[in-house]
Amino acid sequence: MAEKMRVVLCGYDPVLVRGYVRAKNEEALWFYLPKELYKDYNLKPGDKVKGTVEKIYAGATGEVVAEPNEDFEWTTSQFTGMAVVVDFDFIAKYKLTAWHFLELTVKSVVQDGEEKEVYPGEVKERKIWPEDKLKLRYTLAYVE
Repeated sequence: MAEKMRVVLCGYDPVLVRGYVRAKNEEALWFYLPKELYKDYNLKPGDKVKGTVEKIYAGATGEVVAEPNEDFEWTTSQFTGMAVVVDFDFIAKYKLTAWHFLELTVKSVVQDGEEKEVYPGEVKERKIWPEDKLKLRYTLAYVE
């Protein structure tokens, strides 16, 4: 059925992210999947991960800044199948930085053209960033 999670975005400072978003050929922001999901589905660099982003939290305040409920199909990093690279258009649309959190559900993975449902018949929740840790002491704003 799915793997629900709340993850912190990882990436570069906002100026580099801006450049990567414009170039559209670099990995500007990403998040890490739970180790168990990565291992259970033997994810490799370049595999696709499909799901829905339900909420976006700002690290500056710890509060929800958007509830897109938007489906995604993002590729795992060229370096590891554990890191999922956030799409450039999604980054620009929501002005994301490495100081944001995503609450999302992974529903399936695509490997070698074959789509596999994630954990059929059950819902896992192993990687949930705690609500009391959503407000960060240091943040930087998105650079237009």
